[in-house]
Amino acid sequence: MTVRWHITRTDSSLTLSRRLPARTDVSAETVLPAADPLRLAHQIRQDLWRQLQRLRGFAPVVEITAAGQGLRVRAGGQVAGRVPANAAGLIADVLEDPANRARWIRHASRGQGRTLPDSRADAKDSHRIAAKIDMKSESAS
Repeated sequence: MTVRWHITRTDSSLTLSRRLPARTDVSAETVLPAADPLRLAHQIRQDLWRQLQRLRGFAPVVEITAAGQGLRVRAGGQVAGRVPANAAGLIADVLEDPANRARWIRHASRGQGRTLPDSRADAKDSHRIAAKIDMKSESAS
């Protein structure tokens, strides 16, 4: 089964979501150095899923917005049912983990660290990129 991801772009942001419209019932934010936003979003989404896959009906959402010399990342997602009190903390743990951040930036910086508008060509290849970086299968819920 092919897992399809929706990519929504504006001039200054990119949103990667499992469902449309993208809805975040729970989220956390961080700031990262400039890098390719699509690659970054897929990496964050992958680790977010690993952390929250047991949360019933969880559908990841990663929104990346240009912020000065870096990127503001809001990650979270839609939840079917009650959102546990510790969900935002679990997301923040993923976003602030030094090993995750280093890996994300290393992966997303390949190809000269493109900015948001310059990475539009990658949208055609997002399914290939996502398949390449996924190490585990994800449910379609």
